Amino acid sequence: GPLAAKPVMEGKGVLFKRFAGIDVFDIEIASENPDDVIRFCEMLEPTVGGINLEDIAAPGCFRIEQVLSERLDIPVFHDDQHGTAIIVGAALINALEIVGKKASTVRVVFNGAGASALATVVHLGRLGVRSSNILLCDSKGVIHEGREDLNEYKVPLAVKTKKRTLAHAIEDADVFIGLSVKGAVNREMVASMASDPVIFSLANPDPEILPEEVLAVRDDAIIATGRSDYPNQVNNVLGFPFVFRGALDVRATGINADMMLAATHALAELARQQVPDTVRGAYEGSEMSFGRDYLIPKPFDHRVLFHVAPAVAKAAMETGLARLTLDLEEYEEQLRASLGPGREVMRWMTARARKTSAKIVFPEGHNDTVIQAAARMMEDGICEPILLGRPSRVQEKAELLGVNLKGIEIVHPAACTDKRYEFAQTLFKRRARRGLTLAEAQWDLYKPIYFAASMLEAGEADAMVAGIEASYPETLRPALQVVGREDGIARVSGLYMLAFPGRELLFFADTTVNIDPDAETLRDIALQTASFVQDLGIRPRVAMVSFSNFASSVHEESRQMATAVELVRAANPELEIDGEMQADTAIDEVKLREVYPFTHLSGPANVLIFSRLSAANVAYKLLDQLGGADVIGPVLLGMAKPVHILQRGCDVEDVLNLATVAAVDWQARSAHI
Repeated sequence: GPLAAKPVMEGKGVLFKRFAGIDVFDIEIASENPDDVIRFCEMLEPTVGGINLEDIAAPGCFRIEQVLSERLDIPVFHDDQHGTAIIVGAALINALEIVGKKASTVRVVFNGAGASALATVVHLGRLGVRSSNILLCDSKGVIHEGREDLNEYKVPLAVKTKKRTLAHAIEDADVFIGLSVKGAVNREMVASMASDPVIFSLANPDPEILPEEVLAVRDDAIIATGRSDYPNQVNNVLGFPFVFRGALDVRATGINADMMLAATHALAELARQQVPDTVRGAYEGSEMSFGRDYLIPKPFDHRVLFHVAPAVAKAAMETGLARLTLDLEEYEEQLRASLGPGREVMRWMTARARKTSAKIVFPEGHNDTVIQAAARMMEDGICEPILLGRPSRVQEKAELLGVNLKGIEIVHPAACTDKRYEFAQTLFKRRARRGLTLAEAQWDLYKPIYFAASMLEAGEADAMVAGIEASYPETLRPALQVVGREDGIARVSGLYMLAFPGRELLFFADTTVNIDPDAETLRDIALQTASFVQDLGIRPRVAMVSFSNFASSVHEESRQMATAVELVRAANPELEIDGEMQADTAIDEVKLREVYPFTHLSGPANVLIFSRLSAANVAYKLLDQLGGADVIGPVLLGMAKPVHILQRGCDVEDVLNLATVAAVDWQARSAHI
């Protein structure tokens, strides 16, 4: 009923917004009468730009969509039917290419005859699969000529055959597409299929047959499921947001077969392209090159938007459904700008963080913002937070805030006598010849910041995020004393990431630590920042920024920046770096090319190293407040283990973002070990 559908509809609305920037009203209709649904949608037409039908049972869904498509002058799309068909079609195109078979000759067997299956049968016909080569099975067996229990939508798909069961139908079949129930297929059925079988086992949450069962009898099989924990996830989110984006942007009066075919071919073609590092980073450990385990793009591949939407828009224009005519190249660039890697950075970093299960300790565990953020981290699977504080106090605050801390470890340093003594001994040994007494070390370990840093140093946590109630120096000092700098690093530094609509992600350093760096320190800052950027899967282009363009103004500061460039090149000849240059020069590609054609940068800089902390700090704060930047950070570089320091008084999103950065930092360091 409508109340049961509400969470699904709201989730669908979120996906529309997140993936394609489309605002959605989720509307649940309390009726099982198709005529009521039709009339309701007719009355909505003046208000909405399009209608996505969802979770409407067959056969009523077929009539509803057919009537609305004929009567309304806006796009109407039943995702359960056509979304599945579009994605299955793309995956099948590529699977058949890999095994060297033609759509016109393969034998295809379906299990399941609901809305998605019937629509997919029709869509595969558009892709060249012959209807005579398709056998469709429902819960009563093969849909064949002569069956008297078929509705008007199944009758056209009935074929003349002696096969009556799925087991018989699947013998020597090239392709199996399951849109039915768990366990519908067994190993014997799979073993009876033709060579290089294509098996799309799409029942959710449990497929008709698990991939490991298929591979136990057929190591030549190509397999897809509806699940994200196996390769080749057939997920409708690759379709409906982008089909509507293209349709809406040309003010289409409907969605036709050509537009759906265009979406299918765009997805299939995109899967054959090289996958950028920004996408690979979100799916570490997954096969990311075209082949048996990579038939279709991943859901978090931001390129889907500017591949599928323009293809759909083009088809709408070519078939006369578009009210607007777009320049497709310009349209694609607009889409790229709206969903560039800068705005998407936290989305794919979160996807990476979820794979780490990093244990992150928060010394200010009693802080309201930290408590709320920790609950979100646990819920979203970003990390395993450890909160320091008196458990009763932390839990009491959580209850007042209305958040659930179930599964979150809460450690009270004052109650950990043995652990505190052990940590104090370690700190004393480390700092004894720097004026620290054992008594002072023992006293320091009562302080949550020292205890948290000691947990990190001892391996009881993977990262530390702190500083929401203290100044930056007050938080950094204990971390340096307990954890220390990375080997070979003389000074730590800090950066901020700045994301702008329509622009590549920018990195500013040093924004937090070194007030008046010399050339050697500037070298270290540049190298540390470039290394961090590379760990994110982004190619750094570094500009050393000052008030001078390549010695246009001779001054000690400009000479120092130029010297730093040479020091960086000596340390890492492969790194793209140039300067000194003014900030506008660094990010203006036209100016770089026309006025300074000798530059070593292949494009506008995405890493800006400032001559003074004051300049970097002022620059990022002005851009945050006045320039529309989405600021992420601060990120601390050069520590022996992941330590990241919050700005005092920051909000929940800031804590979440920095925890995500810390988890990805730990992941990158672990990969280097």
